[in-house]
Amino acid sequence: MTALDTVAALLACPECGAALHQRDRALRCAAGHSFDIARQGYVGLLTGASTKMTGDTAAMLDARAAFQGAGHFAPIAAATAHALSTDDTGTAVPPVTAIADNGDGADRLAPADDVVLEIGAGTGYYLAAVLDTRPGSFGIALDVSKPAARRAARAHPRTASILADAWRGLPVRDHTLTGVLSVFAPRNPGEIARVLAPGGRFVVVTPTDRHLGELIAPLGMVRVDPDKDRRLAESLSATFTRVEHTLVEFPMKLTRADVTNVVAMGPSAFHGTPTDDPRIAALPDITKVTASVTVSIHLPRT
Repeated sequence: MTALDTVAALLACPECGAALHQRDRALRCAAGHSFDIARQGYVGLLTGASTKMTGDTAAMLDARAAFQGAGHFAPIAAATAHALSTDDTGTAVPPVTAIADNGDGADRLAPADDVVLEIGAGTGYYLAAVLDTRPGSFGIALDVSKPAARRAARAHPRTASILADAWRGLPVRDHTLTGVLSVFAPRNPGEIARVLAPGGRFVVVTPTDRHLGELIAPLGMVRVDPDKDRRLAESLSATFTRVEHTLVEFPMKLTRADVTNVVAMGPSAFHGTPTDDPRIAALPDITKVTASVTVSIHLPRT
């Protein structure tokens, strides 16, 4: 049984909102809407007109996988997993039990009682780190990029990959998820609150204005708005209560290849390719660069 088999009962039809059921190589609802499961293992739930969201390209994902695979952002992944799995005293939080309404008026336990969704999952790196700390959990990696959906489908044995646009609504049934992650990714607060089960957590990771600061000016990278943290808090305040806010900051020693990857994997990649960039070639063999993010935990307002 695949991860998609396990979490399929928690998914909702993007056309009508009804429950989806897996049959053959597709997910179908009672109204007859059907969504094929790609041979790469993901299911496409992106419907209607073309999305206005700009998804990551295959080249961006290759660069991100190389940078993440080198372990440079491992402390961020560890802090993300910790935020989802422990309370403010460091005590492990038991998984909450998600309840799914199967459409017949009777609530039943979902097939997977502990499911975490990552929005804008990209390579699935952070979601995989969470699942590694939660042996009984399953994950849903959601991204608007087809190359990301393909890659995330093989990120972890307990990850199901979905192609969808979070801004059009999450194709997930009400109150079925124990956690939602947004790591360097957009957020849809109302939808996230809708899909969280009672006791569920929303974990957000955002860069500070010091993140990769040593590279921004020399390489002309996109700067982080110094007011980003305040704007994030304001955007979530009507729907969520922030219960924890932690700075994760540490030095990295990057080779020129690492620097090329970190430029190619982020928003700066849309402004030109870093391949053979003379500005990178002019850097020393090893460049000390700061990683700086905030990890915040939010609970839905009741």
